[in-house]
Amino acid sequence: MQIALGATVIALLLGWYTATNLEAAASFSYFQHLDDFRAAEAQQVGNAARVHGYVAIGSIRRDVAGKQVHFSIVNDPPHAGGSGPPFPVVFVSLETPDLFKDGAEVVVEGTLTGVGDPFRADKVLAKCPSKFEAADPAGQQGSF
Repeated sequence: MQIALGATVIALLLGWYTATNLEAAASFSYFQHLDDFRAAEAQQVGNAARVHGYVAIGSIRRDVAGKQVHFSIVNDPPHAGGSGPPFPVVFVSLETPDLFKDGAEVVVEGTLTGVGDPFRADKVLAKCPSKFEAADPAGQQGSF
C-alpha cells in the first residue's frame, strides 16, 4: 500500500513538472527580431529585451570619455540591402566582441528607456560570419 501511494505521488509530481516545463519552453524566445521589437516598441519600454539585427554600415562611434559605443542596427544584412530605418543602440562599455564590426550579425541585450530613445545595451553578442562559398556551376575547381 505504501509503495503504491509513494509511486502515485512521484508520478503526479513528474507529470506536474513536465507540464509546467513544456509551457515555459513553448513561450521561450532567445531574442526578438528587430521588426518584431519595433512593432511592440511601446510595450517594450522599461523591460529587459534581447534584439537581433545587423550593425548598420558606418554607424559605429566610440565615445571613449563616456565609456560607450554608439551604433545602429538594421533588420537585414547589409549585402541584402539592410532594410528599414536604423535603430540606435548605446552599449555601456568600450569592450565589444572581437567580431563586432560594420555588417556584423548581433544580439543586443538591455532595455529601452522610452519610445524613440536609443536601446541601452548591457551586452552585445556578435555572430561569427559564415565562410561558405557557392559551388562552381560546372562542378569544377576554379584556376588562377
